[in-house]
Amino acid sequence: MDGQLVLRRVRLTSGEEVDVVINEGLIVKFAPGGTATGDRIWESPGAYISSGWIDMHVHAFPEFDPYGDDIDEIGVKQGVTTIVDAGSCGADRIGDLAISTHKAATRVFAFLNISRLGLLRTDELSNLDWIDRDKLLQATRAYSEFIVGLKARISGSVVGKSGLRPLYLAREFSQETGLPLMVHIGSAPPDIREVMPLLQGGDVVTHYLNGKNNNLFDDRGAPLDVLNDAIKRGVHLDVGHGTASFSFQVAEAAKKHGIDPDTISTDIYRGNRLNGPVYSMANLLSKFLALGYSLNETIDRVTVRAAEWLGRPQLGRIQAGDEANLTLFQVVDKPVTLVDSEGVNKIGSRQIEVKGVIVGDQFIEC
Repeated sequence: MDGQLVLRRVRLTSGEEVDVVINEGLIVKFAPGGTATGDRIWESPGAYISSGWIDMHVHAFPEFDPYGDDIDEIGVKQGVTTIVDAGSCGADRIGDLAISTHKAATRVFAFLNISRLGLLRTDELSNLDWIDRDKLLQATRAYSEFIVGLKARISGSVVGKSGLRPLYLAREFSQETGLPLMVHIGSAPPDIREVMPLLQGGDVVTHYLNGKNNNLFDDRGAPLDVLNDAIKRGVHLDVGHGTASFSFQVAEAAKKHGIDPDTISTDIYRGNRLNGPVYSMANLLSKFLALGYSLNETIDRVTVRAAEWLGRPQLGRIQAGDEANLTLFQVVDKPVTLVDSEGVNKIGSRQIEVKGVIVGDQFIEC
């Protein structure tokens, strides 16, 4: 961007209208809406602004087909300025993932899969020989600024006859490295009532709104005791929509009981981006509006709260002096058909549409 850019009459999610002035990649000033001047003006009636969206669960290593995608396709082109790859790579390939981020406009962090294979195969924890402590520790040291946690996919198709043993090993690695766990939950075995007690404060349980038989809510929609206990311990609840891990019915039950997500994430990769049911972060956020969450509540879960978990609060704020890290979007009043992972449709009355992002000195239209 050349010269001083003014984002004119943009609205914060609180509804306040402001002008945001950006120069040489930095936010230099806030002003009342319609009062700032600059070399270039960007204005779109009704546009909202937030800090750049953060997606805490994606798969951004396209070499592992089908569970991968190009970084910017699921990042800045979707209004998401920061993505966290959720265990695509283990120690064998984490260096390749780190190198691939250098050419992307999207900021990238990663959870390291505790299997050295990562998603080279989808039963990566079924053979304990594929869990290599020394290689894992070496990788966490070599990529300490990139790796934000360890990933363990604890569901029947992944662990096979290994049962809970991979999760016990993950817990040991977490204690040894000081890194939190992200634990994928899904079909039994193991039983969810055995999995949840092993998670500690700061750990992430992803897919917590899945509709499988082994989910976190009983037949009446009430949260299981192990979920309530985990929340009390400070376990972080992440959506991780994905192809098979988000149910409107479960999400409605969770909301009824006050079991709200800490972060909203997509679990996106090429297949469920192009063919659904995920499509985009904006589509997923529209689902939470349809569930009755306010715009402010929804956007906070892909900005402030995600940034807090990452330990990088600057990524979740808009403040003079910070590097520009912004998402511009609109909320359009029109009926929209939304679909969950169970194939259930829900008609929403509002749809979030992304206009663009600003990352440092780049303005990228979406």
